[in-house]
Amino acid sequence: MDIQNLLEWTDKQVLDKTGKHLDSLQESILQGIWEHQDYEEIAKDNQRSYDHIKKEAWKLWQLLSDVFEEDIKKSNVRSILENKASSIIYHFVNSPNSNNISNSRVNICRENNSYSENNLKKSSNFPDNDHLYPIIDLTKAPELRYNYGRKLEISTLKEWLDNKTRLITIYGLTGIGKTALTLKLVSEIAPQFDYIIYRSLENIPQLIALKDDLKQFFAQSLSTPLPDIIDYLSSYRCLIILDDVQNIFKLGELAGKYLPDCQDYHKFFHQIATTSHQSCLILISWELPRDFVTLKSDKIKTLYLQGLTTEFEEIFKEYGLKSEEKWTKLSELYQGHPNWLNIISSTIIELFDGEVSLFLEQMKNEIYLGDIEDSIECHLQRLSATEKKVIHWLANQTEAVEKFPKTASLDLSTSEFWATIQSLMRRCLLDKLSSETSSYFPINPVFKSYLQRNPND
Repeated sequence: MDIQNLLEWTDKQVLDKTGKHLDSLQESILQGIWEHQDYEEIAKDNQRSYDHIKKEAWKLWQLLSDVFEEDIKKSNVRSILENKASSIIYHFVNSPNSNNISNSRVNICRENNSYSENNLKKSSNFPDNDHLYPIIDLTKAPELRYNYGRKLEISTLKEWLDNKTRLITIYGLTGIGKTALTLKLVSEIAPQFDYIIYRSLENIPQLIALKDDLKQFFAQSLSTPLPDIIDYLSSYRCLIILDDVQNIFKLGELAGKYLPDCQDYHKFFHQIATTSHQSCLILISWELPRDFVTLKSDKIKTLYLQGLTTEFEEIFKEYGLKSEEKWTKLSELYQGHPNWLNIISSTIIELFDGEVSLFLEQMKNEIYLGDIEDSIECHLQRLSATEKKVIHWLANQTEAVEKFPKTASLDLSTSEFWATIQSLMRRCLLDKLSSETSSYFPINPVFKSYLQRNPND
């Protein structure tokens, strides 16, 4: 987001709450922090003393904390204001007393978004052309605290949507940024759609209940509701986002196998993937549904989301970590995983006063896990008995095993072994890398470290 747009937006929020504008020095402090200046640089630019700038900055953080009801300080002001400013997007809900549609706001994490009643377009698809589109319900989406990079992934998703892809699965480890990526995508492509809705399958709703919820959302703007979900997807351009899809898959079996009460989800997803329409369903999951692998169609796409490449620097800057020359090594150690990097950054602040070099020196070749263990255990609890056997075996190999030539000690048939490898890949616990002569399947180093220390898990 452009700093001038951010300053204008922030000033308006302060004016609405206090009746006063930000003064020029307050704006200069905000701009300086945005550009990663320290107080000494800001003081020099404004011909003020360091102590004066520090004092005025403290007052500014208190003011903004009151206005936005957040604990705002130098280290987080940029990310909080950017997220709040860019989270303004209109959605429409039923009025409790009539069939009228009123608008309100929801919070999601995104970078560039400036929707207002003036630039939301009127849709010619609706019988009543007074309706504005997109009609959006993100009320149940999480409010996210980070939103880093992902330009390549956003570009890929936009291309798929432009090509009228019907079903997209975004899968990856918990905390890798799947939901953040999807909500950022929404902020950039919303005007292309008539309807956008987010729902989570965290509590494993019955499909009939989910369908009723979706139909109620779609029907709110129409005088005559349509009979089925697929009719809305055909008549309008809709984007349905279903998060936490892994919850409708069985625990203790190979990846992507549906729970007995959720078999109808398979049929529903298959219908959306194979029926001609102009809409898209995005599934967000820890693991890849097995039935989509065999569906060969350019209207079905999967995106395996992995760690950050260079954007990790934003995380470390927000925490004020030191030893910047060691940041790349720290990120590589934790696979560029945003949530893990946040956890480790907090640890380095807490134990080593932000000194990354001291942390790495103390750890030497060991991967410190700490609070990361909880997310690791969540994934391991989903594994089948054969997956646990194979992943423990892999964790104790000195190098990534090429072609897995000797597996007799596992007491598995060749077929069972490779089915297990395939399942672990679909859970994002193994990668497939190619060499000049063959392929090999390295285990995620963070999981490997955990398994070596916890051989009975």
